[in-house]
Amino acid sequence: MASATSARNGAGFMPCQGLYYSPKNKRVKTALIATHYNVDFSEHYLAEFMATRGYGFLGWNTRFRGNEAFFLLEHALIDIGAGVRWLKEYAGIEKIVILGNSGGGSLMGAYQSQAQGVTMTPTPDFELPEALYDLIPADLYVSLCAHSGRPEVLTSWLDPSITDETDPTSIDPELNMYDEKNGPPYSIEFVKTYRAAQETRNHRITDWCHGELKRLESFGMTDRAFNLFRTWADLRLMDGTIDPSQREVGHCYAGNPKRANFGPRGIGLTNTLRAWLSMWSLKDSHCRGAPHLIRIELPALVVQSTRDTGVFPSDAEAIHSALASKDKTLEMIDGDHYLVEPDDARSKVADLIAAWLKDHGAE
Repeated sequence: MASATSARNGAGFMPCQGLYYSPKNKRVKTALIATHYNVDFSEHYLAEFMATRGYGFLGWNTRFRGNEAFFLLEHALIDIGAGVRWLKEYAGIEKIVILGNSGGGSLMGAYQSQAQGVTMTPTPDFELPEALYDLIPADLYVSLCAHSGRPEVLTSWLDPSITDETDPTSIDPELNMYDEKNGPPYSIEFVKTYRAAQETRNHRITDWCHGELKRLESFGMTDRAFNLFRTWADLRLMDGTIDPSQREVGHCYAGNPKRANFGPRGIGLTNTLRAWLSMWSLKDSHCRGAPHLIRIELPALVVQSTRDTGVFPSDAEAIHSALASKDKTLEMIDGDHYLVEPDDARSKVADLIAAWLKDHGAE
C-alpha cells in the first residue's frame, strides 16, 4: 500500500507492505498486527500459529524496513496506521490486537499511544503530518519478548569505553567490559560507573547531532550520515548474576559478544542525524517505551522468554509496571528470544496468546 505521507516510487516500491495470514473457511473477527523499526515482519514466526488458532495476523512493514538509517517515528506510525486501516476496511476485522514483539514493542506502544491522542513532538525542523491525527486505536495489547524502548536497549548495549566515535579501535581500558581485570563478575562499583558512562555516550552523540545540524546549515546541507560502532557491550551478556535468568551467558544474538562488539554489525550502525534524534536519543527520541505505555489502558498481556540473551526479566517487569492497564498479565515462559527452542515454544506461546484473547472476548 501507499502511505498518506509516501507514495509508490518510480521503481514500483510501495512504502508499506506485508502478508496477511488467516484461517481457512472462517470469518475472522480478530486480528493481530506486528511491525518492527527495521526488521521485515511480513513472515513473522507467529503468523501461521495464530491463523491456525482462528485469528488473523498481519505481518506489516513500514517504509523503513531494512532502512533504519533514515527512520522518522511520525512517518512510521502513519505507515502502521495504513495497515490497521486495511484490517478494518478491507479484511473486515472488528478487534485489532497490537503485538509488540522484540524491538517492535516500543514502536507498537507508540502507535497505540499516539492513536489515542498525539503528544509527541516532530523531528527537528519538521512538522507533524496531519495524517498522524487519523490513526485508529487498537482494542488489545500484547507484548512479546519486547525491549523496553529503542533508546533504552541501545544505551544498555553501548560500549562506553570507545574514546573516538570515528575510530572503532579506540578504547579506554578502565571501561572495557571485555578486559579480564574488570570482570566478569563485575563489581557493583564497576556496574554503576559503566552504566553512567553508557548514558553519557548516548547524550554525547545527541549533543553532537544537534551541533552538526546547525553546522551543516552554513553549507546549505540538511542532514548527513554517520556510523555508530561497538554496540554489543551489555554487561549482562557476560555476567549472569546481573538480571539473572536462564539465558546462556557469553552469548548474544550475533554469537560471541566480544567478537560481535568489535565487528562491523550491530544495531544503529548507520544513522542520519535526524534518525538518531528520532529513534536512539535518550534525550530526544519518542521511541522510549514508558512515556507511551503509561497512556495505554487496554487489557494487556506481557510475555517474556526466560532464555532470552537480549531481553531480560527486568525489561518485561518494567513494561508490565509501566502499562496503565488495570487488566494486565505478566507471563514468563521457557524459550529463547525467537522461541526457536524448545521445539514447542512457539506453539505454547500461540496457545497462551489465543487463550488470553478468548478470555477477553476476542473470537
